[in-house]
Amino acid sequence: MSFLEAIILGLIQGLTEFLPVSSSGHLELAKAIFGDNSLPEESLTFTVLLHFATALSTLVIFRKEVFKIIKGLFRFKWNDEMIFSLKIIISMIPAAIIGFKYESQFAELFTGNIIIVGYLLIVTGLLLYLADRAKNTTKKVSYKNAVVIGIAQAIAMLPGISRSGATISTSVLLGNDKDNAARFSFLMVIPLIFGKILKDIINGEISYDSQNFSILFAGFLAAFISGLFACTWMISLVKKSKLSYFAIYCFIVGFLTILFTYYD
Repeated sequence: MSFLEAIILGLIQGLTEFLPVSSSGHLELAKAIFGDNSLPEESLTFTVLLHFATALSTLVIFRKEVFKIIKGLFRFKWNDEMIFSLKIIISMIPAAIIGFKYESQFAELFTGNIIIVGYLLIVTGLLLYLADRAKNTTKKVSYKNAVVIGIAQAIAMLPGISRSGATISTSVLLGNDKDNAARFSFLMVIPLIFGKILKDIINGEISYDSQNFSILFAGFLAAFISGLFACTWMISLVKKSKLSYFAIYCFIVGFLTILFTYYD
């Protein structure tokens, strides 16, 4: 992987982590275009690093909300912060269980199977189209909603299913306020990303070559900076009911990916 390719992949991750078009799917498409021949564990290491960068950008954007969540957990008072914290924890459970049990199977999907990405991008487009047609409300995410949204996040481990798209769409289709849906979607993934990285470090599963430090850092920085922009922009787009534009984009890229695979 070259320095320029790392920056491009970082920009793709930073933008598509928050925009509902599947960051993992776009990373796989970009790697296929660049002719990425890295080993699965090395490719996964770079992908995890980019997700870490966007998790940090989420922390920066939502630093006030994150501080409230932490206070809610440690004060042990039944207030709004504690309730919201519990809902975040509940939403994490499905993805944590599925990721722990089937991590190796998911890793195999991140090895250039771009036809899967194509079909699942179309699924993402359908979700976004339906969510965009839903009426806005003032309803907050309930405990039951947190479980369902968590299941949507677990399914979004598949490359091509947008995590933000799946969780925001699910939340909106359940009748929740669009602004709350977007904020909940972005906050619920932070603990999972940090937990995954910690687990991989402890298990020694992250492959690292010091000679590639500058390349990895370039990708990380590109993902972090673009993530700051995309996160702020996405919240505004959800509130304005602009998800249909991304639905059209997912349909186009999905169909083109399928055609490219068949006629390659």
